[in-house]
Amino acid sequence: MRVCLTLVALMALSTTVARSDIRSCLCDLKNPETATIRACSLCLEAEKRPETEPFFVLRDVNPTKPNRWLALPRAAYDGINPLSKMSAEARLGLWTLAIGKAKEVWGDGWAIAMNGDVSRTQCHVHVHIGKLLEHQEPGDELPDAAKRTEGKYYDGPADLPAPADGTGLWFHPVGNRLHVHTGDQINESVLLR
Repeated sequence: MRVCLTLVALMALSTTVARSDIRSCLCDLKNPETATIRACSLCLEAEKRPETEPFFVLRDVNPTKPNRWLALPRAAYDGINPLSKMSAEARLGLWTLAIGKAKEVWGDGWAIAMNGDVSRTQCHVHVHIGKLLEHQEPGDELPDAAKRTEGKYYDGPADLPAPADGTGLWFHPVGNRLHVHTGDQINESVLLR
């Protein structure tokens, strides 16, 4: 009986994990059933925007993230690795809008994060905008920071990388430059919820 309960618990856990992997998202905006799928909610929101609005910002509606904003392109990019599918011009537009909102809300204490393909729960490209938590750099005193990637410095949003390996990124300002961390799946955890 105990073995059976353990198997049921493991199956439930694997189902939960599988639901957060949107690499095979099947959003079909012409199908009304898509509106009921949580992973497609940002696709539906983008579809409501006028074609003259290529990028937009929304407050994150997740009640566990009251201090977060999201920046999104109106355009959809099918499949995995959406940043690498966007043109350099489109990525610059997204980053510029996100950085502008971040500065408006948090001054110099902001960060922007995008989770990797396996960890995203929404099909539509989006980046999280929030206040950078303290001690997030590798080597800082918190245990989680020791696991973070070192990062590289870039001069501005036009220089930001588009990871092609399915991982995400997070970055924050350091002086006049951007300190960018890549190589991890879960990146939004550096932001204030």
